[in-house]
Amino acid sequence: MKFSCEKALIQSAISLTSRTVAVKSSIPALEGLLVEAREDHIRITGYDLKTGIRTVFPADIRETGSLVLSARLFGEIIRRMPDDVVTISTDGFTVNLKCNRSEFNIQGIDASEYPDLPTVDYMNSFQMDQSALRDMIERTSFAISQSDARPIHTGALFDVEEVEQGFYKLSMVAVDGYRLALRRENIFEVSGAKAFQFVVPGAALREVQRIAAGEDLPIQVIQGERHVMFKTGDVTLVTRRLEGEFLDYRKAIPTNSSILVNADTKQLIDCIERCSLIISEQQKSPLRCTFEDGVLKCKTSTALGTAYDECVVDGNGNGLEIGFNNKYMLDALKAAPTPAVKLSLNTAVSPCIITRAEGTEAPEDAFTYMVLPVRLKAGM
Repeated sequence: MKFSCEKALIQSAISLTSRTVAVKSSIPALEGLLVEAREDHIRITGYDLKTGIRTVFPADIRETGSLVLSARLFGEIIRRMPDDVVTISTDGFTVNLKCNRSEFNIQGIDASEYPDLPTVDYMNSFQMDQSALRDMIERTSFAISQSDARPIHTGALFDVEEVEQGFYKLSMVAVDGYRLALRRENIFEVSGAKAFQFVVPGAALREVQRIAAGEDLPIQVIQGERHVMFKTGDVTLVTRRLEGEFLDYRKAIPTNSSILVNADTKQLIDCIERCSLIISEQQKSPLRCTFEDGVLKCKTSTALGTAYDECVVDGNGNGLEIGFNNKYMLDALKAAPTPAVKLSLNTAVSPCIITRAEGTEAPEDAFTYMVLPVRLKAGM
């Protein structure tokens, strides 16, 4: 194998694919990157047996071949080389790297020891704008469960459905037992079933969020029997699907509410953040919210002291007093993509539903966040 390319190209490829390299594995090859010199391009793969990223880029190929290189060492060498053309050649398992006056010789591993990326058996697929998918992940991933008690909830649900003839929407749902996050976006070029679902692991979604960095290119999502593929431009990500019964989010979200109030999103965030100043990991306190006519009163109390603030709202809460985890409320409000939100409530023990306020530009069903309340102790 022998090829030359611009340092920036190979450095970018290494940075991208290294994200799915196993940190420590009983298979030494998985701690490396598979580098393949083909007839007209270089292909680099990182894979940890759960998620794999593969990318290709152009190079001056003089000899084809393949070898596995330590991801850490290979990445550090390329990163510290001068900004010029890098030449890489192999002699058996010895790899020579040159750039201007810099030169390294390191040992590689036989490419045959590197596991193949899984083949995605095609079932269904769709395309959407990269920016839309990235935004969906950003605004729902905070609610992905970090607990293995229910492994299916350590990922996000992709729910595709035909809402009108030839018109499809993707709902992305995350839930952790205390809150729920839902975002909807239009998708196109749907093929396969009229409606289908699958769950993508949260760790893989973080990598999808990173590769969906372009504004102009679409991203294709392919559902297989056991895996899901995300493909955009020269980058492909393959990850295993999570199996199990995901929460029936449609039944979980209340559809009728007796109390409806609208609030300026930023003002409400500022109000809660001020009341959160005396809360810490050591000093915890529920956020005590009282919804009255035209005003939301917030209060917290810990050993450090008390905090009180008010936020002007549009609506009457009839004096409803309800408690929330301050962080859960802030996460949901900060993820809301509209300048004003609607809070829908019923009782002190029923969830708060956060949606767009009427008059905002977002579609009516663009997002829904649900935060469960916490019980308040009398006299606090």
